[in-house]
Formats: sequence, structure tokens, C-alpha cells
Amino acid sequence: MSEIRQLQPQLLWQWFDQICAIPHPSYHEEKLAEFILQWAKNKGFFAERDETGNILIRKPASVGMENRKSVVLQAHLDMVPQANEDTRHDFSVDPILPYIDGEWVTAKGTTLGADNGIGMASALAVLDSQDIAHPELEVLLTMTEEQGMEGALGLRADWVQSKIMINTDTEENGEIYIGCAGGENADLALSINTTPNTFEHCRLLSLKGLRGGHSGCDIHTGRANAIKTLVRFLAQLKASDVEFALSDIRGGSVRNAIPREAFATLCFNGDPNALQSAVQNFDVLLQEELALSEPSLSLFLQPCDKPTEVFEQSSSDAVINLFNLVPNGVIRNSDVINGVVETSLSIGVLKTENNTVRGTILLRSLIESGRRYVESLLQSLADLAEAKVTFSGDYPGWVPQRDSEILQLTEKVYGNILGYAPEIKVIHAGLECGLLKKIYPNLDVVSIGPTIRNAHSPDEKVHIPAVQTYWRLLTDVLAEIPHK
Repeated sequence: MSEIRQLQPQLLWQWFDQICAIPHPSYHEEKLAEFILQWAKNKGFFAERDETGNILIRKPASVGMENRKSVVLQAHLDMVPQANEDTRHDFSVDPILPYIDGEWVTAKGTTLGADNGIGMASALAVLDSQDIAHPELEVLLTMTEEQGMEGALGLRADWVQSKIMINTDTEENGEIYIGCAGGENADLALSINTTPNTFEHCRLLSLKGLRGGHSGCDIHTGRANAIKTLVRFLAQLKASDVEFALSDIRGGSVRNAIPREAFATLCFNGDPNALQSAVQNFDVLLQEELALSEPSLSLFLQPCDKPTEVFEQSSSDAVINLFNLVPNGVIRNSDVINGVVETSLSIGVLKTENNTVRGTILLRSLIESGRRYVESLLQSLADLAEAKVTFSGDYPGWVPQRDSEILQLTEKVYGNILGYAPEIKVIHAGLECGLLKKIYPNLDVVSIGPTIRNAHSPDEKVHIPAVQTYWRLLTDVLAEIPHK
């Protein structure tokens, strides 16, 4: 039990603390899912899981609400596992340790899992409550959203009965979301040849301290991508007098987060001071160039064991050239929705394994043609580099419907709470709403949530007053759901 259990609304925070206590990174949600399922059955609710592992719970309407339209509250079970380099944390075993920091709740050295744990906690708190007015209620909790929306992709058809859905995966107070980008994974693989290591010296090149963040919501902020920044330096080094070869290159850990760290093992000849000087000069350049967006970055060398093999010179050059050329960031802003990114991509993971350097890239676009354009860019690049690109896991966007009944109600209630009109927005990130509407096309959907900062990074935090506002919005909307 942690101090957050005393925050208001207490029932929501108690549930969030319970969620934090049970490990639930992507592909390891089983313990949490079974805990929730058993709890719901013990309460006497209808509760079951489908073939993919998603959970559906039903609760009868509260007294006097029996003739209102039924509503499904939706959240995902998993969280993004990211930890600081100096934090020893096994996300499949260790609990998240939340604590209060002023007006925020954050975690000790790891992601907090407020994305989407706060939304999940709010849905469970409504189920658990005795005094909240609500219509007949369904709660849908999906598996493995953060790694390709696998739960939503495999959701059982003809299972959800409600025609109104409130998705709880939005991360900004005062905003209602009615659309989102679609997405797709791209796996860019380059085969390499190795040779026995005859170089004199070896050093580990490390880039650390970047802010990272959500590769959709934060893609327009100018935050540096650690993989791209490290390779940028290697490209500059390649043009210098330093003779070197790679023996390993890696960075990032999840496809949907902007990577905060990247590493390369360099083997080289000549004066080590020449390499040290090049690294220090580039570190100064980065700190000047990225002083506002990345105030804590650091590029430095460390001693390391000498590997027995290195990339052949042609392979080292090919890896640096390829990943230096990979497009990254905003490709185009929307012409239709002011201030929203239309199309982007982000390389989230880079690793060396089995004589292959492999980059995992996430493409996002509000429009199908934008995604196809980025596919063609990557295919052309792969062809030129004699690499291979494979596309997988595509999911649809969520097309806005401005005349939605649940939107009009949510907008009215939110305006009464805030004292001003909420913003109606489309998000450049993947929400499950598009997939769920593909399976249940008659769903009337909005997405709401409290303010969460730096999701998908160890700096993730959720704003306590915004949670209170979100809870009031959710419960007031449920109390005013229209009649059947």
C-alpha cells in the first residue's frame, strides 16, 4: 500500500495502487487480468475472457437508471516498460512504486503506467462503487495494446452489447478526442559480415539522458531520437581521420517510445585521444543545439572488453549510411485538422543479432495515402541499401464523427465542469477506437482522460487535480446518459 491511496477520488486511486502492485507490461498482463476477473466474479458480475484474453465485465444499472442506454468503458491492461539505466527493475516481477511529487503522481525510476492504468482504475472504481448513478454498464479491458493492439485485433465479435463507448486512453485535461491515427510496424534489416578483430583499441560509445516520450503524441516536440543522434555522430566520425569499425550497435527498447539511449561498440586504431576529442566536441555541439529540448543529454566513451570480431568495413559503413538516412519524425502536418500531425514515423528500437542490424520503426498517419507514402520511402531506401523491409501489424485510424450523441453530451458536461468549452481533437497516436469500431461499426465513441506527461518514459507522471476533474466528468456523463 502506498501514499496515493489517500488521494481523492479515493476509490480510483486505491484501484490504481492495486494495479501498480501487480506487474503488467505488454505480454505479461496475465496476473493482473486474472486478479480482475476473479474480483469481478466474487462481486457477482458477469465476467469472462475471450480467446485473445480480453476481459468483459457487466454490471446492472443503478436504481432509476434501468431505462438508459448501456455504456461500455474501455481501457487496456498493459503498460510500457521503461526504466532509467541506473534502476534495476524486472517489469515482469517487480511492482511499480508510485509516489506523490507535488501535484503529480510519478514512479521511482520507471514508467508509471498511468497510461492506461488510470483509465482502467476509473472503470473498475465505477464497478466497485455503491453510490454512482450509471446505466447498464460494460467494462472492456484489452490485452497488449502497447505492442500492436493485439487484444483489439483479436476481440470477439458479438460480445459487447452497448452502443456507446467511452475510451479512457486520452492524456490531456480539457480535451475530448474523436479521432486518431492509424499505424503500422516496419522492420528494417541489414545483413552484415564480420571479420576477426585486429584493431588496437575498443570503447563503448553511449548516448544517454534524452527525454524520450510517446512516439505519436510527442513526435512534433523536437525531442531527439537517441538512435538517430548516435548514428549522426558515427556518420561524422566516418568522414574523419579516425579508423574504426563497429562490433555492436543498439538503442531503444520499445517500438512506440522515442528512444532515450543508444550505444555502439567501436574498435579503432591510432591515438585514443583523437576519438575522445571527437566525442567531446560532438557532445558540446549537441548540448548547444538541443539546449531546450534535451537539457540532460550526454555523449561519452567508456572502457569495454575487446570483442573477437567486428563488422567488415563495408558493413560498418552500410549500417551507418542506412540508419543515418532513415527518415524520422514529422513527415506532414494535416491540412484538415489544424495543429495536428498527419503522418510521421519513429525508429524505436535498434539491435544487432545473428549478423543482422535491425531497426523497428512505427509509422503513423491519419490518412491511408500518408502511410503508403512512408512505406514507399522505406522500401526505396531498403532497395538502395540492399536491405530488407517488412511491414506488419497495421491498424486503422478512427474517423471523426462530429454529430455523435455521446460527444455532444460529453462536451456539454465537460463545459459545465470546466467553465469553458473543451477542445474537440484528433490525436496523432494509436487508440483502439478505430479497431473496435471496425468490429462494432455502430459504436458511438469518445475518448477522455486526465493529464499525463511523458508517457512511455521513466518521467511519466499524472496530474492529481486533472484526475479529479476526469473522475467528475466520467461520473457526471454516466449519470446523464440518455434514455433508450
